[in-house]
Amino acid sequence: MKFSSLSAKVGALALATVVFASCSEKTEVAKDQVSPEAIAKIQSMGFSTQNIQRDGDAYVVEGDIRLTDRDLAGAYSNGKLMRVGEAEQYRTTNLVSAPRAITLSLSSKMPASYGAVLDEVARRYNAQGLSLTFSRVASGGSIVLNTASGSYLASAGFPTADGQPYNSVKVNTRAIGTVSTTAQINYAATIIAHEVGHCIGFRHTDYMDRSYSCGGSVSNEGASTVGAILIPGTPSAADPNSWMLACIGSGQNRYFNANDVTALNYLY
Repeated sequence: MKFSSLSAKVGALALATVVFASCSEKTEVAKDQVSPEAIAKIQSMGFSTQNIQRDGDAYVVEGDIRLTDRDLAGAYSNGKLMRVGEAEQYRTTNLVSAPRAITLSLSSKMPASYGAVLDEVARRYNAQGLSLTFSRVASGGSIVLNTASGSYLASAGFPTADGQPYNSVKVNTRAIGTVSTTAQINYAATIIAHEVGHCIGFRHTDYMDRSYSCGGSVSNEGASTVGAILIPGTPSAADPNSWMLACIGSGQNRYFNANDVTALNYLY
């Protein structure tokens, strides 16, 4: 999530810049920077190349999407695009095989208070009666929350080609702040539920123009090779309360709205 005076991006705020260390014969790129080759691959996948951030073994693009070197090598080579309006719900080409029980857990470095956050995330999804069921386990979950640092709130990736959910959500607990009161738990649960949405195959509701929720200039995230397929029955008009909007205001609590429920039930 990006935090600004206007809103906080649900996912990672990528602020990395490309820095080159030159020598007499060749150009070397610091391991925490983004190489020109990686930028070219990200662009060829259809993702924005603005504010790419190198974060461990992945690149964070478009605010909260994690792409690994395997992704850049062509793991998502058969992406599809179907779009009509500017704020419908969209899914990726790959989805999670269902029915399935998805377990959520905390890494050993995550604050124990996030257990209540995972319980709330599971409750929100399970209340929809989906073919995916969610529960918190002590360790080794299908999706594990891991600590992260840098200039973002949380980030995640998309399902694998063999129907597995993306297995990790990176969480910047310092940026999110204390999680103890009901309001704080709901705020954190909104962030994590959004990232879990990515893990099971949802794109941003306003991916065609993320300025709708983030402010600033018009910015189309692009279909990319992971796909941006319109979910039938979702609106073509603006949808100001979707849990999958790219940005969220500080402290805001977003449950699934009616259009989100339609999208969830259509896919799962």
